[in-house]
Parts: sequence; structure tokens; C-alpha cells
Amino acid sequence: MDWHLSFTRTVFTVVLITLLFGCASGTGPAPVASISTSPKPPPLANLSEKKYLVQKGDTLYSIAFATGVSAKLLAKYNKIAPPYIIYPGKWLSLVNQGTSATPKPVVTAKVSKKWQKKLDSQKKGTYSKNVTKPKRSTTTQQKKSYIESKDNNFASKIAKWVWPAKGRVVSAYSASAQGNKGIDIAGLRGSDIVASAAGKVVYSGNALRGYGNLIIIKHNDDFLSAYAHNDRIFVKEKQRIKQGQVIAKMGDTGSDKVQLHFEIRFRGKSVNPAHYLPKR
Repeated sequence: MDWHLSFTRTVFTVVLITLLFGCASGTGPAPVASISTSPKPPPLANLSEKKYLVQKGDTLYSIAFATGVSAKLLAKYNKIAPPYIIYPGKWLSLVNQGTSATPKPVVTAKVSKKWQKKLDSQKKGTYSKNVTKPKRSTTTQQKKSYIESKDNNFASKIAKWVWPAKGRVVSAYSASAQGNKGIDIAGLRGSDIVASAAGKVVYSGNALRGYGNLIIIKHNDDFLSAYAHNDRIFVKEKQRIKQGQVIAKMGDTGSDKVQLHFEIRFRGKSVNPAHYLPKR
């Protein structure tokens, strides 16, 4: 009995020493790592190719929201006509691929003998003062310049914006690359979320990772607004919405706390909502 008891104690001591040295040397069980819940980037082929793989549940506007490229440009780059139907598994280009157009041949205009003599005399310095030089028409050039200036400098403005929810702003907008692309408003679960301006629902779903139940409203060709982390959604895609209309209830889908993540996009790019919302 004494021999068996001594042997058991020896084995226990060896096992205990092994466990202690194993933990000290770092070979023991690894600690549980914290899991990040930050939104993941959209599934691009790679950053150099600038392509997006269409997923189930995507719309042209949800892809535009995720990539920061306006839906109008996405449709143009990929030659997608209204009603802008896209299919899962298809790659969309996020940049203009360009065209390899064949340069047009230069056409030399024929000049009459009368004008040729005048041109020859002009070269020799004997051009008559009484001859009026043909004026260059600038109407087309001025018109083109005006159109370009109008397109670039004048946007379709929203007459008035309203706050989408009651509550305190707990996270402000940041223009940095990894910053908040909107504002976060804390509130009570189930409180009303309203449309900040009138428009048309172009996305209603939860396909965008990190946004939970998301609503995107198109107000005009320049402005979109987005409402994320909703508990319940009351609107459908293609539905017309009035300003101040209840579109959802506040929740925490895709978030670790109850809040509304609100964004305003101008031509696909996020802008600071504080510059548009009225002061409280």
C-alpha cells in the first residue's frame, strides 16, 4: 500500500509540474480574442481592378452606397439601362473602362481660288485692309462651356431637411478614411425613425454587412439618405415617401447598441449631415 501511494504521489507531482511549466512557456490554451463587429469592405476583386461582385439581395443603389460610386455612374460604366436590374455573380466595374475609338481622318476643306489669292497675299503681307476676316463662331463653344459649368457647379438642392430621429448624437461625422461616414443618434428601442426629406425608397434590406436593417431613400439625382440598424422597417423599395413619414423603428441590428446610423450622400460620396440638418 505504501508503495502504491508513493507512486501515485510521484505521478501527480510530475503532471502538476508539466502543467505549470507549459503555462509559463506559453504553450497552454490561448486566451479568447475579441471579435470586431466593424463593417467589412465590399467584396472587390482587388483594389487595382476596381470591381464589385454582385451578391444576392444587392441593388444598384446598395452597391453605390457600399462603394461610394453614384448609381448613375455605375449604370453608365456597366451599360445598365432602367429599371437597373442586376444579377448575383456578375462583376460590376467601379470605374469607366473607356473606349478605343478609331481616330477620325482629318478632312482638308477645299478653298476657292478667290480666297486662296487672299490667303496668299496675307502671307506676303499685302492683305487688303478692306477684306473682312471671317469671324470664328463661339456659340457652340460657349454653349458647351455653359452646360459643363451648370452640371458641375449647380446641384439639385433639397429645400429642407428634418432630423430623422429624436435623441443625442453620440458619434459625429468624420472625413477621415476610417472615420464615421454619418452620425449616430442614440435613442430608445422602438422609437420612430422618419424620412429626413421626401423621396423614393431605392433599398430596403439587410444585405450590407455592418448596417443591419437598412433603408436608402433617393431624393433627387444628387442626394441620397440612409438609415441603418433599424429594428423594424415599414417601407418597401420603389415606394414614394413624404418628409417626416415614419419609415422604421430604432433598433440595434448590425450594432452593439440601440441607435440610428444616419448618412447623407451627395453624388455617391458621404457628406456631413450637420451641414444640412437644422440646428436643435
